[in-house]
Formats: sequence, structure tokens, C-alpha cells
Amino acid sequence: MKRVSLMLIIIIGLLGLSVALQKLSFNSGGPELIASEALAAKKKLKAGMVDPKTGKKIKYWVAPMDPTYIQDEPGKSPMGMDLVPVYEEEGEDKEPASTIRIDPVTMQNMGVRLGRVERKLLTKYIRTVGNVTYDETKIFSVNTKFSGWIEKLYVNFVAEDVKKGQPLFEIYSPELVSAQEEYLLALKQSSSLSDSSYSSIREGARRLLEASRTRLRYWDLTDEQIEQLAKSGKARKTLKIFSPATGIVTKKNAFKGHYVKAGELQYEIVDLSTVWVDVDVYEYELPWVRKGMAAEMELAYIPGKRFKGRVLFVYPYLETKTRTAKLRLEFPNPGYQLKPGMYANIYLKSVIAKDSLVIPQEAVIDSGVRKVVFVAMGKGKFQPRDVKIGLEGNDNDYQVLEGLKEGEEIVLSAQFMLDSESRLREAIQKMLELRKRVPGGH
Repeated sequence: MKRVSLMLIIIIGLLGLSVALQKLSFNSGGPELIASEALAAKKKLKAGMVDPKTGKKIKYWVAPMDPTYIQDEPGKSPMGMDLVPVYEEEGEDKEPASTIRIDPVTMQNMGVRLGRVERKLLTKYIRTVGNVTYDETKIFSVNTKFSGWIEKLYVNFVAEDVKKGQPLFEIYSPELVSAQEEYLLALKQSSSLSDSSYSSIREGARRLLEASRTRLRYWDLTDEQIEQLAKSGKARKTLKIFSPATGIVTKKNAFKGHYVKAGELQYEIVDLSTVWVDVDVYEYELPWVRKGMAAEMELAYIPGKRFKGRVLFVYPYLETKTRTAKLRLEFPNPGYQLKPGMYANIYLKSVIAKDSLVIPQEAVIDSGVRKVVFVAMGKGKFQPRDVKIGLEGNDNDYQVLEGLKEGEEIVLSAQFMLDSESRLREAIQKMLELRKRVPGGH
């Protein structure tokens, strides 16, 4: 009986609670009425009003999935989603419409890196390949100004080192023997007529001696050889031909017993104390190349060592097929380490500007028409800035001509996402301004 009584008491209590809830629902209008009242209160908020929940001024209402669907009051998007309010930020009306704001957490997730506009030396390196060749100003041709026969050789093969004044070969020439005899005869006559009482005779003998001496000099006899001829009083059958320079024999046409015609090449001697390097640079690199600028060179067979030289000559024309210009470089060659025919890596360094505003290349968004850099304004605000770019430096740096100041903080990464957001905000602002000018516009 006790259990039955307890069950009755519980059932009666539940019935009473149900009646009470029904009365409360009837008095308050039910859950549907509560929701409708909340929606009505929300609909009272419009663009330009302050949201009581956030305390911020509502700028407009936008669809979550379509940022171009903008309304002045809450409602539903074409996809059936509730519109989301967009609030005005402090001082926003004083800033360009393209300015965007990003909180620190979002910046970190986006991987935004910042840098600064610097003022420094702007340099340009040009790397190219060169070919080592002879210094054409130090190539010497050995020949005779008379015909004859080679009787003896002192230098017998190509690539032999020779010193200046070293004998190369001996040659017999009937013309040279006759010239020596004429000189000896003139010398004897001048000596015998030196005491003549007639000045005209003495002068004639002197002029004849001088003419015969000059003839020997024109045939490349040295003063020492002429003096030895005068002392000995006998004409020599052969004449020694000496090297005109210190260097390497690169060509040899002389052979023992060979008949030599006047002017024929017998030896070619090259002084390798300096060498030339011929290089090609592209057309767009020409503004940074000038005569006399420093140059460095590396060789594959001497890794790690750089030879220092200079630009000797810039050719005044371009190769039409390759669109390149030729340069001639000059390098000292101690120890003959630089050998003609070698390939070499060439490095040219040109100072573009000694004091210039410089930014990293990665900071610039280049659309082909305009170049934009995002400037950090502080407190998470970023503003796009049109800039005028000058020359490109060595370390992927750009010279800034207009648009930025020294010390300004700029964005180095993720700027394309910032650019998309900035363009979207600017487009939305233009749409809002158009709606204000056209009453009832959508």
C-alpha cells in the first residue's frame, strides 16, 4: 500500500508541473515567440547603428560565403545563410579604403614576414664565361729585311722560352756582306781623309761613313755589332738575329739551310706577362659595364683562387644573333698560370649607386602595369603603396626611386593574400559609395 501511495504522489506532482509549464508558455508566448522577438530586435539594427552586444558601429551586413553580397540590414543570403555584420574600426574613415587589418594570430598563421627600407650601397654583379687569349700588343714577329740562307739555329722548337736579346739564328746574306765591306771602306777612307786641308773632302768622307752605318742599322744590326765590325776590320759571313722580347715562341718557320726572303716570318714570340680574356655580356648588362672597371677570374684547374684584372676595352657593336656585346679584359700573368685557350669564369662588380634606398625584390608585387609594396602601419594595419623601382642590385635588391621612405616597415611574404584582401575591401568601399549616391541602389 505504501508503494502505491508513493506512485500516486509522483504522478500527481508531474501533472502539476506540466500544467504550470503550459501556463508559463501561454503567458510568455512560447519558444517561437521568444525567437521571433529576438529576430525582431535584431532587425531593428541597420548600417550605421551601434550593436549593443559589441558596442561597435555596424558598417554593413555581408553574406558569409559571398563578400560581394552587401545589405544595410540583417537578413538571409541567396544561399539561405544569416548575414554577418561588419563593424567600423577606430579611425577607419581617415584611412584609404585599401587599408586592411590583421590580428597577430592570423599574421603568424599566414607567415607574414617584415623588413625595412634601407639606405645602402647598391652593387651589381655580372657573371660570365671568358676565353683566355694572347695580349696582341705583346706579339712580336721576327723576320729579316734582306734575303739570305740560315746557317745556324739557336731556338729549335715552338713553345720554347726565350729572353730579350737571346740569339735565335745566324743568316748569310751576300747583300749584308757587301754592306759590311762598304762600311769598312768608308771607315778607312774617313780615317785617311780626316787630316785633309779641304773641309769639303773631310765632310764628304764623314757623310759616306754615316750613310753606310745607317744602312747597317736599317738592316737591324745593333750598335754593338757595328762596333765589333769596326774593331775587327773584317766583314762577317753570317749575322746573328736576336729576340726582340722575352716570351714564348708560338710560331717557327726557320730551319737550318732554309732560304729566307726579306720580310718572311721566321719566329713569332709572345710575351705572356699579361693576357687578354674575351667575354660576352648580355645587352641589358651593358649599362653597368665600363672601361677600367675591376674584374675577377676563376679557373677550373685552380679552384678557390681568384685573379684580379680590369676591363681593357668595350667593343662598340653588338652580335646580332646572340644580342651580346664583347669585352676585352686584361690580367697579369705571373708564373704563366693563365694559359691562352683556357676557359674562365669572370665576375664583374659595378657600383650602381653609393647611397640609395633599397628593398628586397620579394617585397614587390609586379603586375606589369604597377608595382606595389605593402607598408606596415602598426597595430596590425597594412597599406598598399605604389612605388617606382629603379635598377636591380646584386642580392635581389631593388632601388626605390619613389613611394617609400627610409626606415619604413614593409611586408616580405604573404603579400599576395594581403593584396587580395585589400583589393576586395577597396571594391566593397566603391560599391558602398555608389549605393550612397544612388538612392535605393542595390
